Amino acid sequence: SLIKQADVMIQNFRPGVMDRLGLGCDVARALNPRLIYAEVTGYGKIGPWRNKPGQDLLVQAISGLPWLNGNDGQPPLPFGLSVVDMFAGAHLVQGILACLVRRGITGKGGRVEVSLLESVIDFQFEVFTTFLNDGGQLPHRSAVHNANAYLPAPYGIYPTADGHIALAMGSIVTLGQLLNCPALLNYPDPGTWFSQRDEIRRILAGHLLTQTTAHWLGKLEAAGYWCADVLNWRQLVQHDGFKALNMLQTVTRDENVSLKTTRCPIRIDGQILTSPVGAPRIGRHTEQVLSAFHLSTETNNDP
Repeated sequence: SLIKQADVMIQNFRPGVMDRLGLGCDVARALNPRLIYAEVTGYGKIGPWRNKPGQDLLVQAISGLPWLNGNDGQPPLPFGLSVVDMFAGAHLVQGILACLVRRGITGKGGRVEVSLLESVIDFQFEVFTTFLNDGGQLPHRSAVHNANAYLPAPYGIYPTADGHIALAMGSIVTLGQLLNCPALLNYPDPGTWFSQRDEIRRILAGHLLTQTTAHWLGKLEAAGYWCADVLNWRQLVQHDGFKALNMLQTVTRDENVSLKTTRCPIRIDGQILTSPVGAPRIGRHTEQVLSAFHLSTETNNDP
């Protein structure tokens, strides 16, 4: 059967579904002890949430992540992409690869379990650890250009005369000198950069509006102050910095449909990894797989 010849089996049903189908881990690994059986659930297999729908936005909401985004006084804001799905997938791959390496040593397969909730909690480990060791203090977002609830001014993104500029960690006094903003020189105590961050950011925001992004970048980058332009995707793909990475590739799907997309971000031995083949439609390779494993369509329901 297919399971007997497989290296890895992946499923993302709710807990108990695969057992009802007769394809649970114990059954599969009894057929193939070398099998890596990999599972993704929404919230794990135990606890009161185990049967809740495992959808990205819902898991973000439960995890506390939206309370890190936006400014103080705003409602919780979710990420603008499926960050939970992406991290859970990456964690699943890490687990599968670890089991494959172990199998190469022991000859035995294994079981890999990942949940969306555990992945997004791990994603927040840095700030969540602060919460756990700081008397349970909830993150307090800045009311002005918040970018990280736990970092002081100037950390954030600010509008300029023609766009935006991002400022990372740095001395407020040094920033005031570089920008010729005397009001910032009134905050020599680094402690005030957090305790009075909203006030400082308001001063900084007003000053940055007086000149273009390029003007400010010229002053700050020359001094080694951490800053960056804030690009949209159109500006990004037109920039020489992006073009130098050779990040795009064209893939082809069924019916000769071509799509431009990003390549794998990993380089191995200096080589980038690309593929001309796009993600297949559901069932696109069923007959090929069955043929490769010497199975017929009449027996493809047999585990």
